[in-house]
Amino acid sequence: MYDFALVFSLLKRIAHPHMALTREQIASIAALARLELTAAEIPVYQDSLSRILDFVGALDGAETANVAPMAHPLPGLSQRLRPDVVTEQDHREDYQANAPQVAAGLYLVPKVIE
Repeated sequence: MYDFALVFSLLKRIAHPHMALTREQIASIAALARLELTAAEIPVYQDSLSRILDFVGALDGAETANVAPMAHPLPGLSQRLRPDVVTEQDHREDYQANAPQVAAGLYLVPKVIE
């Protein structure tokens, strides 16, 4: 389990409606995620996921009307890109020499999908 105590302590300062998930919703989410939850684990997940949804709901209250979209959080900066140069030799022939079957530079494998 993750410890969201710090985040959730901050949430107490923000007034917003509590979004509680039901046991049935937790069971449905667990089934979709292919998780086997015991009866004792459901209340723990119910509380944790409800708190996460409350936190996301609190973000909906943030005033964003006058905020311009940004490509980078720091103005005037951009992502540094490295030059597009070849740094290694082509070893395809060496690698394909170890393959069981190769044709026209491609690896041949058995069909696995009907």
